[in-house]
Amino acid sequence: MLKISTQALTRMALLIALNIILTRVLSVRIPIGGVEGFRFGFGTLPVFFAGIFMGPLAGGIVGAVGDIGGFFVNNVGGAFMPLLTINAALRGVIPGLLVLLFSRGRRQIGVFPLFLAVGCTFVLTEVFLLPYLLELLFGLSRIITVPPRIIQTAVSIPAYTLLIFSLSRATERTFSSDSGENALRLSAKIW
Repeated sequence: MLKISTQALTRMALLIALNIILTRVLSVRIPIGGVEGFRFGFGTLPVFFAGIFMGPLAGGIVGAVGDIGGFFVNNVGGAFMPLLTINAALRGVIPGLLVLLFSRGRRQIGVFPLFLAVGCTFVLTEVFLLPYLLELLFGLSRIITVPPRIIQTAVSIPAYTLLIFSLSRATERTFSSDSGENALRLSAKIW
C-alpha cells in the first residue's frame, strides 16, 4: 500500500489552494458560446510544480483535487464535468513522468528537458485534449477554440519554464520529494 507522508500532504494542500486561487480567482476568463472558452492565468503552475518535484502521482492529485475544489469555490460552467477533471490531473501527471524519463537516473535535469516536459504537457492537454473535450461536452467547434490556444500555448511554454525554474531555485529544499542526494534538482545546464 502506498503511504503519503504528512509533510507531502501538507505540501500538496498548499499547492491545491494556490491552484484554486490562481485558476478561479486570479485569472482572466473569456466566454465563448455561453461557456468558458479560454482562461488566461497561472493556475496550472502549482500542478506542474507538484508533478515535477513531488512526482506524477502528487501532480495528478493536485490537479484533480484543485479542479474539484475550484468547482465548489467558483462554478462557472454549470454541472461538474469529470472529463475536465481528468484533463486537470493529466497536467500534473505528464510533466512528472516526462521529467523522470528525461532525468535518466540523474538527480539533476537541465532547462531543455524541463522545457520539453512543459511544452509536451501544454500541447497535449491545452491544444489537443481540451478543445476536443469542449466540443464533446458543450458543442464548441475546434475551429474556434484551437487557434487562440496555440497562441496561448506558445506564450505559456517559455513563461512556465522560466517560472518553474526560478521557483525551483527558491524552494529547492522545501519541495524536494526526497531529502539529500536523492532529491531531484534543476541545474543551470541546458541538458
